[in-house]
Amino acid sequence: MKTRAAEAAADTDDARAGDPLPGTLPEALRAELIAFRRDLHMHPELGNQEFRTTAAITARLERAGLAPRVLATGTGLVCDIGTDPAASAAVDPGAAPAAARPALALRADIDALPIPDTKTVDYRSTVPGRAHACGHDVHTTVVLGAGLVLAGLAREGLLPRPVRLLFQPAEEVLPGGAVDAIESGALDGVGRILAVHCDPHVDAGRIGLRTGPITSACDRLEVTLDGPGGHTARPHLTTDLVTAAARVAVDVPALLARRADTRAGLAVTWGRLESGHTCNVIPQHAELSGTVRCLDLAAWRQAPDLVHAAIDEIAALHGAKSQINYVRGVPPVVNEATSAQLLHDAMAARRGAHTVEGTEQSLGGEDFSWYLERVPGAMARLGVRPPGQAGRYDLHRGDFDVDERAIEVGVELFTAAALLDGNCP
Repeated sequence: MKTRAAEAAADTDDARAGDPLPGTLPEALRAELIAFRRDLHMHPELGNQEFRTTAAITARLERAGLAPRVLATGTGLVCDIGTDPAASAAVDPGAAPAAARPALALRADIDALPIPDTKTVDYRSTVPGRAHACGHDVHTTVVLGAGLVLAGLAREGLLPRPVRLLFQPAEEVLPGGAVDAIESGALDGVGRILAVHCDPHVDAGRIGLRTGPITSACDRLEVTLDGPGGHTARPHLTTDLVTAAARVAVDVPALLARRADTRAGLAVTWGRLESGHTCNVIPQHAELSGTVRCLDLAAWRQAPDLVHAAIDEIAALHGAKSQINYVRGVPPVVNEATSAQLLHDAMAARRGAHTVEGTEQSLGGEDFSWYLERVPGAMARLGVRPPGQAGRYDLHRGDFDVDERAIEVGVELFTAAALLDGNCP
């Protein structure tokens, strides 16, 4: 006898919103989730300061009879569903109890950005200089809604394996709150992890998906150069530090282009160069700072050694002493094939395969990548663009907003994935 999840999986290519797969979003809960998202949007909190947000999520999960646990960092939380053997009987007769199987984790990031909200809406940020301008309020609401629906399915014995809701703080703070969440045990007992990220370039009602890298690595680079200084009339008697800094700025990216596989996209881009105070004095000190971005995971792991060597060589060639502060950021998010297929099948089961579109690898960074260093998983791009308004919004802008119909799409994507995950190896 086939399970309800298996029956739905057999016909995902032709499935539509009326598919018999359970876990759709009730109208009353849909309205509640929109209100919850707007409340978060009005009260944005920066990384590791998300106390109100954590309390709001915790309270709603406890009202549903669940037992959320705040992370050791003091903000963020996890909540397990379907881990009680009495309430999570096997979906297939003779199968191991769902509670004995590795959990599927659904991850949301809960922090906001230090930029002003410039929109004119009733739910505009009430905190000066703070805004949910990256969609984390939507991610949080989607995972909360999925958890509430899945808790009901677990009570009916329809959940094939346990699900862990992971509400992670400080995604915007390098190297990302994912590192602290992992250290707090967020992945203990997890066999797969899924996430979505708002994409204002994809229409609401659709997702963007790809197997392999979907974001890029991003590190921070700070360089200081020192020399004895002197008179600009006699540069041959000292270290011409301005020229040395200029050569580091120009030659290091060029040198790296020949020392790393060009397909890896390893690139140093400078955002700041400072040196000197007057026109006729060769300075004693110069500073450069920028970012190191990389499309390829293997090249990212080699990047610190390559960058250090290139800077030291160029600086030494011009007689300058170099000091380098290389701050690790995040590796690329690399979608594992089975997990990406799971998201594809879940979306197809809900709304049809035509609502899944291919997407390119982004040059942005995302700390979801740290989870994928430990367990298989994938991230989808959740369409939040109002149809017909192409190019109106972008991420990390004060006027960023979403088509709130995306919340229902995200919830039903995750609930379908949780049901279909029972068929994955």
